[in-house]
Amino acid sequence: MPRATLRLVTPHEKAVWGALSPEIGREIPRTRVSLSPREGEIVLDVEATDLGALRAALNSYLRWIRISEEIGNMVGEEDG
Repeated sequence: MPRATLRLVTPHEKAVWGALSPEIGREIPRTRVSLSPREGEIVLDVEATDLGALRAALNSYLRWIRISEEIGNMVGEEDG
């Protein structure tokens, strides 16, 4: 099974976590996703039955991460 692990280090960790955690409960066809906090980072594991499903899931999560980061930058908030 194709798998990807993303380790995200961001000054907006709480905002990104808040945006991603509800999405973990969503069912994305042919994928299994987990999200875990580690010291100073967020770890996103995506496992899929095929490369197309992996690509689709990664595109979705990367888009949510980017939007969260952009909002954090616009409002000028940092965790800490």
